Amino acid sequence: MSVENDLNTAANLLHVWTQEATTPEPERLDVRIDVADLLAAVKTLHDAHWGYLSAITGLDLGAEAGELEVLYHFCEGAAVVTLRVRTPRTDPSVPSLYPIIPMVTVYERELIEMFGVEVTDTPDPSRLFLPDDWPEGVYPLRKDFDIADAAREA
Repeated sequence: MSVENDLNTAANLLHVWTQEATTPEPERLDVRIDVADLLAAVKTLHDAHWGYLSAITGLDLGAEAGELEVLYHFCEGAAVVTLRVRTPRTDPSVPSLYPIIPMVTVYERELIEMFGVEVTDTPDPSRLFLPDDWPEGVYPLRKDFDIADAAREA
């Protein structure tokens, strides 16, 4: 199949949950969905054998926006589909994909640790990169992160 066909297939699979879809590059499709629809959308891609989960990343939209965005990147050959979900910055939470994709725990642990996003029902929320004595509530990949704050609280 061609990249265009792969992206069209993914768009058709996800259309029920799509709030917005963009193609930032010819081989990419970004699909914004509600966090409540995340598991259903991922299960649909998984059951259709559309690609594999290559990464989960976070994006801090800033204090003014009041939201974080969690991006789930799926690849099928050269085609990349990113599911984008937004969650409140003050109490961010997404469901774990573990029941669908068991290898996801490493990505989820990074999301918890670096952005402070609660991943509900993840089987392993333990630290991945930061030392055990890292201060609570200090998230290195948020826009307002200040290394001096982390040093003072440690």
